[in-house]
Amino acid sequence: MPYDVPHAVSPGLWALAWRRLRSDRVAMISLAIVVAFLLMIVLSATGLIAKDWAKEVGVNYAPPTFIGPEASTPTGAAPGAASAAAPDATESEVDREIPDPLADALAAIEAGATKPGEAPPPAPDTKSVDPLADVMADIKAKEAGRAETVVARAATLPFGGDKWGRDVLKKVIQGSQTSIFVGIAAAIVAVFLGSVFGAVAGYYGRWLDDLFNWFYSVFTAIPYLLLILAVAAVLQQKGTLTIVLILGLTGWTGVFRLIRGEYLKHKGREYVQAADAIGASNARRMFVHILPNVSHVVLVQLSILTVAFIKSEVILSFLGFGVPVDVVSWGSMLNEAQNELILGKWWQLAAAGTFMALLVTAFSLFTDALRDALDPKLK
Repeated sequence: MPYDVPHAVSPGLWALAWRRLRSDRVAMISLAIVVAFLLMIVLSATGLIAKDWAKEVGVNYAPPTFIGPEASTPTGAAPGAASAAAPDATESEVDREIPDPLADALAAIEAGATKPGEAPPPAPDTKSVDPLADVMADIKAKEAGRAETVVARAATLPFGGDKWGRDVLKKVIQGSQTSIFVGIAAAIVAVFLGSVFGAVAGYYGRWLDDLFNWFYSVFTAIPYLLLILAVAAVLQQKGTLTIVLILGLTGWTGVFRLIRGEYLKHKGREYVQAADAIGASNARRMFVHILPNVSHVVLVQLSILTVAFIKSEVILSFLGFGVPVDVVSWGSMLNEAQNELILGKWWQLAAAGTFMALLVTAFSLFTDALRDALDPKLK
């Protein structure tokens, strides 16, 4: 009677990689931070958080709550000096009574035109004579409403406010949605193009390999930052999709070089020759047999390019070539913050810089750990 001998199944590449990642504490903390950022931008995109980021909820340049509201009077001035030197901020110019310099002259003319014993002429109807009465009434109503709005704004906000009184915390969450989406989408475009070009060049070789290598040499001969700035200047159309296309169409060169080398190495191996022997087509051998064996390179390049493209979007928006004015991102926030630093308002720069540094650092550490976990030479 034959015995059922238990046999051990060796774990695959991804199971071994996950086991190595779980043993790395830094990698798991970095992964948790990245997942938290991704969850935040999903909630922001669905409108569950930071939906009213453009609403002016605080006073202009509202300081953070942990600092407290700014003093209403200058340093060293008496408490009543500001109110004595300048009128109330909520009082409009229309509400102030301005003396009429012609009042005495008009009174003398009216007194001289009236004969003794006659009754003075009736006073004219000012409502029918003054054509600006309705306009002035509207101005007074608007000024009163504006004064009520200013009074209703908060003096402090959790992370401070910008020059329009918008909450910096909600603004940086909305900016995270734009910057992270641009980084991930552009990285997907670049990895897709680099993988397809590298697979075709490495598998077929000959004149196709020469053609793609010529394109690769042209793109790498130009400094990368100057290349994306030149393409952005030529397009002259700002938008999130435009930035994704600019970064994706110019950032495929590194992926192409690595995937081409992997296909040159794998196309002559036994499993590819066996697939050729059973009648598998070239496309099936390229993308069904070889691509899964080089997918770890694709995944690592995707994470590396995501970090690089987030920083590239920040640079483009900071220089004015990025997202349009009505779209907020980390780069546009840093562009605004450079003018606010002159006035001593540092909180928008701190919020955008902290969020960006935290995500980029966590993503970089996770990418390094993922590269080590997927390396078959490290056990």
